Amino acid sequence: MPDRPSKFADGFTIAEALIALAVVSILLAAVAVAFNASAINYRENNDIFNAVNKARQALFRITTQLRTADAVNPDLLSNECSLITAGGDDITYRYNSSAKKLYLITNDNASDSDYVLCDNVTAMAFTKDIVTEGPQTKVKSVQISITVAAGDIQRMLSAAAVVRRNLK
Repeated sequence: MPDRPSKFADGFTIAEALIALAVVSILLAAVAVAFNASAINYRENNDIFNAVNKARQALFRITTQLRTADAVNPDLLSNECSLITAGGDDITYRYNSSAKKLYLITNDNASDSDYVLCDNVTAMAFTKDIVTEGPQTKVKSVQISITVAAGDIQRMLSAAAVVRRNLK
């Protein structure tokens, strides 16, 4: 007797192929969404890392110069700190809230431009510990707080420096 073709031939039916295609499509969409979320998270973490790193570098520079300063101006607002460095330079650190930047200003040379020390700054304060010794008012220490932002993430850093020349 000759072989008859089977009612169930080898292979997939069109319905089975469509179901497999739908399952694979759902899995690929889930992988794409996870990859996109990972890329966004990486970018946000990198941005806040860079902002915090610049703020730490600025704090290190400010505290180093404050510790060795010859004099610190006690009369400025909390968004500014003006000092005479150990090298004799007259400088000011100024936070501009509208520009969201921390500037280093060299007061000795008015022709040069202000240097942006840190950007993405949402808040900053210089709190000076002032003492009066006879006719002289001195700054003994300065506490600094700086808040930086990247996207929706904000981080606050703080530091303090004692003006060593005024420790007496």
